[in-house]
Amino acid sequence: MASTGKTPAAESAARAGGQGGGQELHAFAVQLRRMNGEINRLAHTFAAEQGLHATDIQALAAILDAETPLTPGGLRRHLGLTSGAVTACLDRLERAGHIRRARESPDRRVVHLHYLPEARSAARSTFMPLASATTRAQERFSGEELTTVLRFLAALNEELDQLRQ
Repeated sequence: MASTGKTPAAESAARAGGQGGGQELHAFAVQLRRMNGEINRLAHTFAAEQGLHATDIQALAAILDAETPLTPGGLRRHLGLTSGAVTACLDRLERAGHIRRARESPDRRVVHLHYLPEARSAARSTFMPLASATTRAQERFSGEELTTVLRFLAALNEELDQLRQ
């Protein structure tokens, strides 16, 4: 077989091609597991460097990605943790200088969680290789293809969210 110049992963994905089916599902599963494993490796490295737990990194990502400031209750629901576990997590994140809790609502009982801008530089150094790899991978696709990939990832995340409910 002639070389296409693609990586083995890209060739495997291209062969999977079609719609549905066992082989295609397996190819997706393999690639998603590989990607998840590499992202987890970076997350665990960051957690160890910062003296945090893996759950703390999940909490940071949820706080960072939220469209509006999360509350501890919203974070609890997102992570599926107990109130006590969320409190301990937030205490660690606050002590490490990653987040702040703020009472910004007219109802002073409501606490919002904010990722501190100065904490982003610590994360940036660990996660920059992921950003660079993402940029390099994006350069291999057209805008239309990237739109399709984003639609797929959004749909997959929606389906995974349904599993939690």
